Amino acid sequence: MKNTIFVGVILAMLAWAIYDFTNTKNTAKQLNESENEVGLDVGDVAPDFELGLLNKEEIVKLSDFRGQRVMVNFWATWCPPCRAEMPDMEKFHQDRDVAILAVNMTDTEMNDEQVENFADTYELTFPILLDEEAEMADLYNIQPLPTTYMIDSNGIIQYKTLGAMNYELMIQEFEKMD
Repeated sequence: MKNTIFVGVILAMLAWAIYDFTNTKNTAKQLNESENEVGLDVGDVAPDFELGLLNKEEIVKLSDFRGQRVMVNFWATWCPPCRAEMPDMEKFHQDRDVAILAVNMTDTEMNDEQVENFADTYELTFPILLDEEAEMADLYNIQPLPTTYMIDSNGIIQYKTLGAMNYELMIQEFEKMD
């Protein structure tokens, strides 16, 4: 009788250990999968998008930059903080040879020429993408301008800020990635 109880307890413990191991493995798998979900928070995969370049027939996709660290900045010409950060963004682009995608909220502008004049005035050399229908503004839930995302080489959002960034902050957040 004692042997039967002992064997029963051992079998129950073994069954529990197998269940616990399997459950822990599934939980870890779920955590890893959730870490790679597309979203707008730090740690999420940045939603992919494609937009046309200012005055060019070329279409640019965020996923084209996979393997590189990317700064995605949503802005408009009429936005004072956007104007304030543009010289720092250009310096950052030149000094670090960083991929910057400047997404203009074109639906809020008078016309494309206004965006072109702005880019010429500030001597911007990084790609300016036109969000003419506010599709990316909706996708990224853009409220204040500027809004900036720092995305690592795996497409994961590492930093997000609402409002203007200065050069030092750009460098600081860029160096934290990869």
